[in-house]
Amino acid sequence: MTDTKSGDDKTLTVSTKKTLTLKRPGVEQGTVRQNFSHGRTKSVVVETKKRKFSAPGERAEGSGQPLTLAPRPQPQAPRQAGSTQPVQSDRVRLPQQPERSGMVLNELSGDEMEARRRALEGARGREAEERKRAQEDALRRAEEDERRRKEREDSARRQAEEEARLAAEAEARRRSEEEARRRAPQLEAEPVAEETESKSKARPVIAPKRAPAVEVARPAKTTRDEDRRRGKLTLNSALSGDEARGRSLSSMRRRQEKFKRAMHQEPREKISREVTVPETITIQELAGRMAERAVDVVKFFMKQGQILKPGDVIDADTAELVASEFGHTVKRVAESDIEEGLFNIADKPENQSQRPPVVTIMGHVDHGKTSLLDAIRETSVVSGEAGGITQHIGAYQVEKNGQKITFIDTPGHAAFTAMRARGAQATDIAVLVVAADDSVMPQTIESISHAKAAGVPIIVAINKIDKPDADPQKVRTQLLQHEVFVETMGGEVLDVEVSATKKINLDKLLEAILLQAELLDLRADPERTSEGVVIEAKLDKGRGPVATVLVQTGMLLPGDIIVAGDQWGRVRALINDRGEQIKDAGPSTPVEVLGLQGTPKAGDRFATVENEARAREITEYRQRLARDKAVAKHAGQRGSLEQMMSQLQTSGLKEFPLVIKGDVQGSIEAISVALDKLGTDEVRARIVHAGAGGITEGDVSLAETSSAAIIGFNVRANKQALLAAEKAGVEIRYYNIIYNLVDDVKQAMSGLLSPERRETFLGNAEILEVFNITKTGRVAGCRVTEGRVERGAGVRLIRDDVVIHEGTLKTLKRFKDEVSEVPAGQECGMAFQNYEDIRAGDIIECFRVEMVTRTL
Repeated sequence: MTDTKSGDDKTLTVSTKKTLTLKRPGVEQGTVRQNFSHGRTKSVVVETKKRKFSAPGERAEGSGQPLTLAPRPQPQAPRQAGSTQPVQSDRVRLPQQPERSGMVLNELSGDEMEARRRALEGARGREAEERKRAQEDALRRAEEDERRRKEREDSARRQAEEEARLAAEAEARRRSEEEARRRAPQLEAEPVAEETESKSKARPVIAPKRAPAVEVARPAKTTRDEDRRRGKLTLNSALSGDEARGRSLSSMRRRQEKFKRAMHQEPREKISREVTVPETITIQELAGRMAERAVDVVKFFMKQGQILKPGDVIDADTAELVASEFGHTVKRVAESDIEEGLFNIADKPENQSQRPPVVTIMGHVDHGKTSLLDAIRETSVVSGEAGGITQHIGAYQVEKNGQKITFIDTPGHAAFTAMRARGAQATDIAVLVVAADDSVMPQTIESISHAKAAGVPIIVAINKIDKPDADPQKVRTQLLQHEVFVETMGGEVLDVEVSATKKINLDKLLEAILLQAELLDLRADPERTSEGVVIEAKLDKGRGPVATVLVQTGMLLPGDIIVAGDQWGRVRALINDRGEQIKDAGPSTPVEVLGLQGTPKAGDRFATVENEARAREITEYRQRLARDKAVAKHAGQRGSLEQMMSQLQTSGLKEFPLVIKGDVQGSIEAISVALDKLGTDEVRARIVHAGAGGITEGDVSLAETSSAAIIGFNVRANKQALLAAEKAGVEIRYYNIIYNLVDDVKQAMSGLLSPERRETFLGNAEILEVFNITKTGRVAGCRVTEGRVERGAGVRLIRDDVVIHEGTLKTLKRFKDEVSEVPAGQECGMAFQNYEDIRAGDIIECFRVEMVTRTL
């Protein structure tokens, strides 16, 4: 059967069996083997027919088209068996030219011939590449077929081995069961036979004939079915009490997979992981992050000559080396990364809403800050403060025209600089209170500096305008020196003249605050997690640690887990400035938070976290950081006993140890700063321990160990602490005003100062002549030229304006009598104690030394 396809330039003949044909001239044949699925192949004969080029005007036989010129036929390379690519023609067809009379063959240009030659060479190159690719494909297919054949053979062999093993096990089991069934009737028949024999002796018994037992044919179970049912728990086996169970199907399957792996020796694929390595990590945890066995990591260390346990801690460099040896990549993280995402979370613009302004009242001590706030709140806070001065930061909220304003009252005393700085940082607007009768004072200037450093706008409240000697204009003029330009002087800072006691212009002050807040356009997102700042913290006997916080953004709710400094806790209750318990605290709301584990430091930022584990991690990291900092700070102060003694001898530094307990953290901070400033090169106060809360037995024990005095600021010692202090001889002093505390400590530290040696000049005497007296030695005959000379006073021997000797007089005589002193212009005899190198012309200077007590 022959299938012939004719075209313009070639004829394709497909033969399934050989036929006798005459080879036509100008026709080239080639055989191509085609591959089909399931391994079938087929040979295809491909014929290529060449056409001649004819000169214009000439006609091909049997065709109406002019003959075309073909290039010389090239010998074809033999076709690769298995290739499916059709044979390309060696010639390139030229485009049909319009028939023109009189055109000859030689009119073909050189460019056309060159183009034909290049096209022919390109076709040959492509054909060679296709042949090479076909050879590679055929080789690859042959290798794949061989691999698959081997896998099928191995699988069949393993399956046959497994079936033979299972059949042998089933056969052995069947035989043991048959043996057990065969032996069971014999064991039952033996006692029956004995009993029958004994009865037969008594009387003869004729046994009935038994019918032959007909065995019912049961369907034989196959070995595979028995083996499959063997591990299953059926109702019959459960009721019969047969406890000897075989392997389950899952167990058999796992066993077969293990056997296959052992046969193949297939290594499990190694997975490279990215291992997060902190600064320190245990070997067990590192192995878990690498998904390796801890034993393998320990073996690796043993090869390196180190004997370590899985619980041992290694550093990040060692952990990175181990992870890279096991083929993993390492991502180094620092411990501080645990704090990432705690603060400064971006607010959603669509959730932002207006919030009340936070206003800080600042100024010099006794200029009326708290009185002004009392007048606004219509309460009395001053009466609650000792000495009439504010020693705590108070936070309050008032309402004006339906709008809320949050006020923070800061102390004005010099010791509370840090409190004022915190107040300025947590605020939106600073109200600078200046007394009209006292004008600008040091703490007023300091408050201006804090407000400018925090970048908050200032409103000047000129207080006490009701006093006779009030001069508001003087205040405005002095503020110009500190770059505070009020509106009345052509500036932009709002100023209001008020009187706290007479309640004059308080409404104008509140309106100025609201106007400034409107210009600032204060907004916050109440939907997000809360953040804020700790204003004050204390230890309450009944409620535990209590922190006064200012919520700056988000909504704080009872039950939230918060982290404040190095302390954390779950919010147990929220109490506002009026002592009422509230259900939530939005932005710019000051509240007391109950439920913290300890008292945070005033000024610490707080934030809400998602769970207790995160809170515990953050606080442990911060506590460890604080301990390291304290160790580094005191590392220079510690050392060997020799170093300490030599330091005391060379520098003469003396320390005054103190244990300080206060009511709130801010007061303790202020006391510590004030006592630090008292220190000099000779004496300084060393605070052994400072904390919020009452004085306990532990504080007394600590004071006894360190030979320290205990200072209680607005706190008292309990009964046990008092008894312990009396027994140990530890002094406890109570204070409620910081001035008195600082003055007393200053006086006590002055007692540690070595007294000052003060020298008083008495007079000079000139040696006129030197006498040698028996039993007395050399005696100088002198004339007192200036002042007077006293017996028992200190003397110096001066020769040529150089001090030769310094000592005391052994004797002072006038004529033959001992005298106590000799005035100027008179002569006397003097002898030195243990010194006799005196000459005529020397000067004797007489002086008195006094030791004067010093103060700081």
